[in-house]
Amino acid sequence: MSPRLAAANALATVMAGKASLGTSLPAQMQHVSERDQALTQELAFGTARWFQRLDGLANALLEKPLKAADRDLHALLLVGLYQLLFTRIPAHAAIDETVNAAKALKKPWAKGLLNAVLRRAQRESEALLDGLERDPTIRLAHPRWLQKQLKADWPQHWEAICAANNQHPPMTLRVNALQGTREDYLTSLLESGFAATASEFSPVGVSLEQSCDVYRLPAFDKGGVSVQDEAAQLATPLLELQSGQRVLDACCAPGGKTCHILELQPALQELVALDLEPRRLQRVRENLQRLGLSATLKAADGRDLDAWWDGQPFQRILLDAPCSATGVIRRHPDIKLTRQAEDIAALATLQGELLDRLWQTLEVGGILVYATCSVLPEENTEVIDDFLQRQPGARELSIVADYGLPQPHGRQLLPQENGHDGFYLAKLMKVSASHTARSYTPEDKGTAVT
Repeated sequence: MSPRLAAANALATVMAGKASLGTSLPAQMQHVSERDQALTQELAFGTARWFQRLDGLANALLEKPLKAADRDLHALLLVGLYQLLFTRIPAHAAIDETVNAAKALKKPWAKGLLNAVLRRAQRESEALLDGLERDPTIRLAHPRWLQKQLKADWPQHWEAICAANNQHPPMTLRVNALQGTREDYLTSLLESGFAATASEFSPVGVSLEQSCDVYRLPAFDKGGVSVQDEAAQLATPLLELQSGQRVLDACCAPGGKTCHILELQPALQELVALDLEPRRLQRVRENLQRLGLSATLKAADGRDLDAWWDGQPFQRILLDAPCSATGVIRRHPDIKLTRQAEDIAALATLQGELLDRLWQTLEVGGILVYATCSVLPEENTEVIDDFLQRQPGARELSIVADYGLPQPHGRQLLPQENGHDGFYLAKLMKVSASHTARSYTPEDKGTAVT
């Protein structure tokens, strides 16, 4: 299959609201030759990254909008425009290959339309975009609801957030402190021909100048290093882990923080790694095996204590809560297509419910770290504020750090160009056994989702 058609098919599924690129693209990759897979991924992710700009240009070029039944053609047109605007592929090759890919659509008229629109784009796109980019939705390539929300929440930072979201993400590593120091690993990278620098905030973080196949990295197969963004590396140290503790890693998949917990404190009594979906736990299991670590894996809804908790309290809990993922859009640009404004209140409800239920499993004196990869206060500081009002036995612990922005509760890291992702952290201690003064209800923040 043509890489352009494969990318368009994956995008069309996302545009229809039926899947994310994480599921639709692998299905298409099965039909693409190995040598074309990198191009297929670049076309799919790049088109999603710049979707609003490309779609605005397509609408200006088309005499009339395409029908919903022609979503596959719409996606292929956007893939063609992406090549013209954002890649080094020669224009004639981009146009010819995209037009040829339309043969498989079984729409005889599609080739002529694509050819005419793409050739017009080659001539007129610069002038058209000059006018279109007065609309910040098109200029910044973010859906209108998110652009407005970021502007309201971060009036001093919103354009920088959008710019960072539109960049290719850096490849950041976490050095396994059980096997060696970061300085030694940087030396190994240099000797192996990799340019890399130490991360600014994580003491075990390393950022590569160029992404690569992980199995080319020194000691990766032996567990010497893992791929994890710097911001995510900052959560685990906040737990203040000690030997003999019983620890819960809730919503643990794919297991980066699970492994980091055990790297920081290998002498725990037990680490329970909990996730809703059994298939996602397979990734956790694979990561643990590669690093030679072990944990108790459980598949269950964290809110359903009867389904997974044995009644023995935890001294530490890490809750990396399900969220909008608005802090990692550069890694998952299809979030711009799949996430909707109404999702946020529902996610905040779920986050509050998880906090209330997991809090019951924490012993007095224990610490819970709440984390999300969202940049929206409704999922972050507001969730913690609501929780503290409901829980008289909870006390917030300040996070003294040189990263992120202090919030009414916790600290917010915003995505940085050539730096860390967007991430939120808050730290809570259980100071008494009193539980929820009132239960979290859907009326607080919308309707719960699972």
